[in-house]
Amino acid sequence: MTRVKGGTVTRARRKKVLKNAKGYFGSKHRLYKTAQEQLFHSGEYAYRDRKKNKSNFRKLWITRINAACRINDISYSKFIDGLNKAGIEINRKMLSELAISDPAEFTKIVNLAKDALNGKVAPKEVKEEKIEVKATKEDKKDSSDLSSKTVAELKEMAKEKGIEGYTNMKKAELIDALK
Repeated sequence: MTRVKGGTVTRARRKKVLKNAKGYFGSKHRLYKTAQEQLFHSGEYAYRDRKKNKSNFRKLWITRINAACRINDISYSKFIDGLNKAGIEINRKMLSELAISDPAEFTKIVNLAKDALNGKVAPKEVKEEKIEVKATKEDKKDSSDLSSKTVAELKEMAKEKGIEGYTNMKKAELIDALK
């Protein structure tokens, strides 16, 4: 059997490693062995830092919120406690963006948190918004429940509700009629 040389495959693999190591310092972008070692380390660093990046952003958001809270004469921890007591659920990213882009709205949220800390009830507007959001979630559940049912079950429900002409309706028409 004849001998097959693997020169092209080896060269292609080495070129790929050196291409990925482009821009590294010293021999790390020139020599194959050191370039390959550096790529292994770079991959580990990238994986680790993708995870670490999330906590870095959270720290940044908290720092921004804290600075905006200090302007409004409240500490960060009391502000978050007040939000929890008021039942306001806004993540730190959105609070941070709000503190930067719209300080007046952020001040309103701070005042709600202060009121909740003092034991005052949240204004009706906030409660009504929560109720509307809950209602829309329930509507979505109803529509998803209807779409998960079979045509026979939908026709049975239409019969109970007294909808006329349900026997000739398709599934989508039945769902619309039941809503």
